[in-house]
Amino acid sequence: MTILPRWWKRPTILATDNPKGPWGGAGDDGGNGGGPRNPWALPPGGRKGAARPTALDEFLKKARGPGGGGGGGFPGLPGGANPRALWGIGIGAIVVAWLLFTSIHQIGPQQRGVVTYFGRYAGTLQPGVQLTPPAPIARVQTVDVQRFRTENFPRGDGVNLALTGDQNIVDLTYSVRWNIGDPRDYVFQLAQPEETVRAAAESAMRAVIATTTLDQALGAGRTTIEQRVAESMQSILNSYRSGVRIQGVSINRAAAPQQIVDDFNKVTAAQQEAVGAVNKARSYAQQVIANAQGEAAAFDRVYAQYRLAPEVTRRRMYYETMEAVLAKSDKTIVEPSSVVPYLPLPQARRAPEAQAAPQPTVQAGAGQ
Repeated sequence: MTILPRWWKRPTILATDNPKGPWGGAGDDGGNGGGPRNPWALPPGGRKGAARPTALDEFLKKARGPGGGGGGGFPGLPGGANPRALWGIGIGAIVVAWLLFTSIHQIGPQQRGVVTYFGRYAGTLQPGVQLTPPAPIARVQTVDVQRFRTENFPRGDGVNLALTGDQNIVDLTYSVRWNIGDPRDYVFQLAQPEETVRAAAESAMRAVIATTTLDQALGAGRTTIEQRVAESMQSILNSYRSGVRIQGVSINRAAAPQQIVDDFNKVTAAQQEAVGAVNKARSYAQQVIANAQGEAAAFDRVYAQYRLAPEVTRRRMYYETMEAVLAKSDKTIVEPSSVVPYLPLPQARRAPEAQAAPQPTVQAGAGQ
């Protein structure tokens, strides 16, 4: 048996094999051997010695299409086109599309593009249409630097308890607003940016609350607490080189825990009563001091007049004192030379029913 070097000569080899092989003889028509027909042999009814196409040739011809040409089976391609050329055109188109897709980048106004060459930082792209080497040489990651992100504490309807400096417990609900300041550090330094910001916020808030009193946390000290927490957060994140910029901290609610809210309200009411009593005492003290200062000033003025005219001033003070004393008591005026009727007007004012009774005559030397 002779083996030819070319692969397409294999059907000829099979046709000259032993006729008693598994495929039968070369000219077997399938009726005398009883075995399966050789697929590489001539079709049934074919004549030996004639240049008839084999079954494989017939199949390939049908696959090529009715035109019989090399490209008849692919619509839109010219007949007889070289398959290698077609494959080359397809691969070239894919390569061109890949180059365009990975080399041209549209960066929005609010975005920045972080460029890496084989994983190493190479620069930051500004807004606009930018060009880079294709992938996998260069890779561009766009980052939104103008969008403000908000982290709420706690998440959902949970509680967030913190210990104040005067050993009280307060339930805080607050939020943190932040954005990206440095795209390079944000991309390369933080694996989980949101979790890092949340951890820094929790640490800063608890550290600040631990140095403030409960009254400051519930009322007047909120603005100071928010400012201190924002500054502390920014310092922590800067030490991480996170590229995050804190825009603000807002305390939404500060109250006592739900478990002790009744006792807390009682304590708050008692504190308010104590503050009210202190304010009332201070007001009374200021009033007394003001009156004393006024009397002292009046005495100083009288003393200045007394030094100028002692006798006149002494007599005037005597008259004014007696007037003030006698005006508050019942009086009887007695004159030694004659009897003068007296009508006690102050007593009449105190007892209106006595006005109808006749008034007695006052004798000289008599007293009431």
